Amino acid sequence: MVICGDDGLAHRLAVELDAVCGEMVTVVLPSTSDEHGARIAALHQDPDSPVELHLSARPDERTLRAAGVERAAALALTYRDDQVNMTGALLARTVNPSVRLVVRMFDRERGRHLERLLDRAAGLCDDLGEDTSTTVLSDADTAVPELVAAAAVGHGHTLQVEGKVFRGVVRRAGTPPHTTDLATLAVLSGAHQDDPASQDSAETTGEDGIRLLPDDRTAYHRQFTHGRLMLEEVSHLAAEQTARTRRFRPRSWVRARLAHLPWKVFLSHQLVAVYGALAAVVAGLSTATALFADERPWWKNVYLPLLDIFTMGDPATEESVARRVLQLLAGFVGLAVLPLVVAATVNATDAFRTASASHPPDDDVDGHIVLVGLGMVGTRVLDRLHATGHQVVAIERDPRARGVALARRLGIPLLLEDATEPAVLERARVRQSGSLLVLTRDDGQNLDIVMAVRETNPAVRVVTRLYDDAFAATVQRTLRASYPDALTRSRSVSALAAPSFAAAMMGRHVLGVMPVERGSLLFTCVDVAGHPELEGRSVHEAFRENEWRVLAVGAARGPLPGSAAVEGSDTLHPDRTDFDWRPAQGRVLAAGDRVVLATTRRGLDVLMTGVRLRPDGGEGDSGLG
Repeated sequence: MVICGDDGLAHRLAVELDAVCGEMVTVVLPSTSDEHGARIAALHQDPDSPVELHLSARPDERTLRAAGVERAAALALTYRDDQVNMTGALLARTVNPSVRLVVRMFDRERGRHLERLLDRAAGLCDDLGEDTSTTVLSDADTAVPELVAAAAVGHGHTLQVEGKVFRGVVRRAGTPPHTTDLATLAVLSGAHQDDPASQDSAETTGEDGIRLLPDDRTAYHRQFTHGRLMLEEVSHLAAEQTARTRRFRPRSWVRARLAHLPWKVFLSHQLVAVYGALAAVVAGLSTATALFADERPWWKNVYLPLLDIFTMGDPATEESVARRVLQLLAGFVGLAVLPLVVAATVNATDAFRTASASHPPDDDVDGHIVLVGLGMVGTRVLDRLHATGHQVVAIERDPRARGVALARRLGIPLLLEDATEPAVLERARVRQSGSLLVLTRDDGQNLDIVMAVRETNPAVRVVTRLYDDAFAATVQRTLRASYPDALTRSRSVSALAAPSFAAAMMGRHVLGVMPVERGSLLFTCVDVAGHPELEGRSVHEAFRENEWRVLAVGAARGPLPGSAAVEGSDTLHPDRTDFDWRPAQGRVLAAGDRVVLATTRRGLDVLMTGVRLRPDGGEGDSGLG
């Protein structure tokens, strides 16, 4: 595997492929002087790590050949510049037409065109399911499902299949099965193992070692003494949670809007001072007119000075000298005062328009998710949370942010204010919320918001995005130590996106990778036809302990998941497969079926290469590493 990049995603992807997937990796970097380059250099210098390092400013043809792309199975281009990634991908297709390409693109439409262009160049137009094809991913899109799952139901690695989101959740020893559990993925080595991705666990040999994809008998007997990693559906949990929480009660739209309009902006000190000065000037000129110009009736003493100030009256050429002098004086006063009046009025009107664009939540809202930041990631998280039926209150200080229009269109409560101010969080009812998602682009601001919320609501579930991965890990450890009873998760987008990029590099049939102690599980989608280990066997008979387990069965229609368009786009699955995630154990798998499998690395090799198992069932290789 070859990785070409210049930021934290390249480092996280190298770690994922090396430590979790056990792949041979070569990383191409501009330099090792920055933090991420230094970390990859440390991996390269580690004698136990097979990571190779190559320094080059850009992925030109010479660099790609030197990195071994001619004989590589996959190449990932993860630069922050779309143009650089496109150039590298086109060159790589020339160097090695059969290399599997994974390209990071921020522009979705450009990514779709690039994907089809490169597949045509490789001669894959008629069969986009080949592993030599191109996958274009956005790190923001791939991070969204895990952010949503973390905010909705807590931590756990996620898997996304055709719009549904699943996660691996740990059940402690002695915990009875849940109705939402779909399958047992592993029996953990520790009875109280809370994090299945932890590397600090017992050796995986012996009776107390980890058992990946155990049989039902082993899973049943060890549930009383060992923790278990179970697969459950997040969207199902979201539906149950939505049913339990109260909906927003409909109220009169006019009453609600009038009650929430920020009328107090017209009582600002600036506006009161300017209009007070104008009133004082009018009063003075009215008094002078009454004394010296001898105007009758009395209302003209006020009306005429106002016309003069606003230069709306006729010249007083035929009137008394006092009246002409007062008119000139009123004109000069108008020149001085009117710009101040206009400026203060415009400022107040603009503040009123901005503040009235906000739509605070009703007073009876609770158990909702507070989302701070409606940028690129925040907008997609908001859309996903709304689609799964969650109550959301959004906060964004920039009225031009891309997610503001979406929030208004969906009718989601929105506060266009600075979330670092305690009063704003109070108006979002963060004390009554169930989760807080902080997704702004400022790490310092994100941390300020999290610490403020922890003071007001120590039990709230907090998920925050931080750009610096090391800083994110430090924040998470510190907050968990300070608030041990609360769930705090701080992750960088690169850390959240790396598993999806790694899965794409391993082939389009790989939907995701889930680290489990010192091993890993891969989730794959394959057609039953052509696989003698599956075809003609029942779901129960197709199971191989420590190698693979059938999770879902559906009809083999259209391309495999993830093979049609940019990850996260609405056209990802033009021809969906309706998977049955609770298939009967006696159901016989036919050539027209498609299955989702949880596999070990050995199990995937057997399925993809046709290597036959030994008569003893392959117990000599547990698939770890």
